[in-house]
Amino acid sequence: VFFPWTRCCGGNSRKGSCCCRTIHSDAKPKDPFTLAQKDLKSLYDDIRKELFVSKELKHLCDYYFDGKGKAIRPMIVVLMARALNIHSNRSGDLLPGQRAIAMISEMIHTASLVHDDVIDGSDKRRGKRTINEIWGERKAILAGDFILSAASMALARIGNITVVKVLSQVIEDLVRGEFMQLGSKETENERFKHYLEKTFKKTASLIANSCKAVSILVNSDPEVHEIAFQYGKNVGIAFQLVDDVLDFTSGASQLGKPCAADLKLGLATGPVLFACQQFPELHAMIMRRFTSKGDVDQAWQYVLQSDGVQQTTYLAQRYCQEAIRQISMLRPSAERDALIRLTEMVLTRDK
Repeated sequence: VFFPWTRCCGGNSRKGSCCCRTIHSDAKPKDPFTLAQKDLKSLYDDIRKELFVSKELKHLCDYYFDGKGKAIRPMIVVLMARALNIHSNRSGDLLPGQRAIAMISEMIHTASLVHDDVIDGSDKRRGKRTINEIWGERKAILAGDFILSAASMALARIGNITVVKVLSQVIEDLVRGEFMQLGSKETENERFKHYLEKTFKKTASLIANSCKAVSILVNSDPEVHEIAFQYGKNVGIAFQLVDDVLDFTSGASQLGKPCAADLKLGLATGPVLFACQQFPELHAMIMRRFTSKGDVDQAWQYVLQSDGVQQTTYLAQRYCQEAIRQISMLRPSAERDALIRLTEMVLTRDK
């Protein structure tokens, strides 16, 4: 696998930690959740206002916007916006458009989850029954469409054409990523590239482009836009890689969804693709999407006997190191340091 960066500090990082920590002060950065809390307090109320419609549709949409989500994407957007504002010689306070982008990012994300659950036939999400399980597939699809349309309306109101283009790219990427997930590649080299590209489109594009969008509203320098984008992209890919690891290492009770879910859906994620190098028998299983009797259990065993989980974890660390390298180019601020700390939290989460 080719990585578009060199290792940032001679490669002497301890397992589970990012080696770039040396370039920061010793003062412990604030917890990202605490720092973003004030800005996120009314997030779900604001979203529910956007979705003010007929009773049933409102009930469907409100089901996920119950304020119990982790709101990781809007949190990153809020912290990035404040860090960029300070970097651009302004006060840290959010501009109205930046606040709207944080809200829109959560709406797009949730709409994609609603549609994902229909495609995957999932009956559980965030520890509760999915919309398609309760109201049926047709209504779930329409609810996802409606959330997306409300997000598009909110996006148009920001009134910045470049921001509209950047965030429209996210919706295109989500659809393309879903199509990529439905296909698979014959050769191993192509397969890993395909997997990372799909991961970018399905998970990281939303974070990367939301970060870029808040930077456009406050700074005209394309290099600053690129820093914001690259941070979001690298954190987003690392986040998904850790998710793919947790599918093999975490119990269903912790994840809020059943284990080995990806294998059961016929998906070969990082741990499987790395394991394939040690157990070529996996190749045929990947091509038939683990549909033969016993495939899922056998693939599971191969992954656990290989170093697939460790390799994927290591890859996530590399992406986090690159995210830190990018964000460290911004002027120091509590929010910038919280974004650095967030990379550590991405790597150490267990759900």
